[in-house]
Amino acid sequence: MTNTAYHLTLPAARTSSVVFASPHSGARYDPPFLAQTVLDDHAIRSSEDAFVDQLFDCAPEFGAPLLRAAAPRAYLDLNRSCEELDPALIEGVRKGGHNPRVASGLGVIPRVVAGGRAIYRGKLSRAEAEQRLQAIWHPYHARLQHLLNEAHAAFGQAILIDCHSMPREALENSVGKAAGKPDVVLGDRFGASASPEIVDRVEAAFTAAGLHVVRNTPFAGAYVTQAYGRPSRRQHAIQIEIDRGLYMHEATIRPNGNFSAMRELLRDVVAEICGFASLPLRLAAE
Repeated sequence: MTNTAYHLTLPAARTSSVVFASPHSGARYDPPFLAQTVLDDHAIRSSEDAFVDQLFDCAPEFGAPLLRAAAPRAYLDLNRSCEELDPALIEGVRKGGHNPRVASGLGVIPRVVAGGRAIYRGKLSRAEAEQRLQAIWHPYHARLQHLLNEAHAAFGQAILIDCHSMPREALENSVGKAAGKPDVVLGDRFGASASPEIVDRVEAAFTAAGLHVVRNTPFAGAYVTQAYGRPSRRQHAIQIEIDRGLYMHEATIRPNGNFSAMRELLRDVVAEICGFASLPLRLAAE
């Protein structure tokens, strides 16, 4: 299923309570947007979680839907609240309380890409900002919640796996030397967005594949995990960040020689995650 807001791939049958989503892998850079930006076609992609949707595109084979952004993160960030509007970018927006993401230019409509490089020459109108939210943000999040509701109704629980990638430079000095540089960072907002048992199982799936996993440092989860993680209601949300250097050349934004192997490795991880979440909660507890 494809529209202007997202791409949705459904399994032949929903056999798992998991929903996979990739909110930052959108790569549809429409000409009007490219005409607005001061960046070239390469630099504008620097904030994109390139190829993450391909790494997890096997999910429907194991009974879980995959929801993918269509528009790029530089155009609209689906991992931000629709209220995180940047007064330095959007006309008519009043300054509110301090929000570090908005202050750094990374609101729902970003002002900068990676490295703090400005996207636009000047400001955007409030009308344009609202149009982007109505066309992309609201349909994506409505579909995401609908998928989680369906999982909860069928299995007694819903597990959102929010898939991202992290630049290698973000890992420098982010964890102690004794811990080593992680391949994967799981974010559960320090236990607030998912039950410990589920996070343990997800971590075990990545670890069994030979990947070094840490939790919440340097990424604990942003809007999606905060908004959708309701473990008391058996709706869990876990953010996954994968080191881009494992599968792509960051400078050229192209897959590297390990891409196919990484994709196969993650296939086993996805199968394991979908498998342990494949039974209705009432049966799994018996």
